[in-house]
Amino acid sequence: MESTSIKPLAEDTRQQILQAAESRFGQYGYNKTTMAEIAEDTGMSAANIYRYFDNKEDIAAACTSRWMCMRIDRLRNAIRQPGLTAVQRLQDYVLTTLRVSHEMALENSKIYELCETITNNRQDLIYEKIDAEIALLAEVLANGNDTGEFNINDIIATASTVHSALVIFDVPIFMGLFPYEQFEERARAIVKLLVTGLENKP
Repeated sequence: MESTSIKPLAEDTRQQILQAAESRFGQYGYNKTTMAEIAEDTGMSAANIYRYFDNKEDIAAACTSRWMCMRIDRLRNAIRQPGLTAVQRLQDYVLTTLRVSHEMALENSKIYELCETITNNRQDLIYEKIDAEIALLAEVLANGNDTGEFNINDIIATASTVHSALVIFDVPIFMGLFPYEQFEERARAIVKLLVTGLENKP
């Protein structure tokens, strides 16, 4: 009985710490943020913070994971809207990828810098992100096979190839290369090219 009440409380505290850390990271950046400042923002002692996280990098990794999960949720919601064809789902996947990267580059540049810093040391987070995105693309491609829009023999391999083709829209650092409108034109053109290769031709 006691353990069930303590666990949610501990998770609430952990989330409180992460929210405070994200806010400070977003304003000041990773390098200029200290554990003492995160503790102050949460109204806790630094010693209490260390009960939940080993160090600042541990907190930053958890923040990065949260951001990646939110990104995957947005992609999942985009491709699972009712009434869409597989081609429309693929286009929505690509445009949502672009939109999220653009938002990150313009509105949350310090959070992006944080993610870049942490994933240099925690490549497992990158692999988790890539695997989740490939799984969503595979879902779209399998739907296209089911509806007769696509004719794909190896769905996972094809999803992995499609994912690689979309990298320019996936990385916020590229967002300064072109105006957003030009990026969107390129995204739509790539979707058309992909569909030409994926479609079920008579």
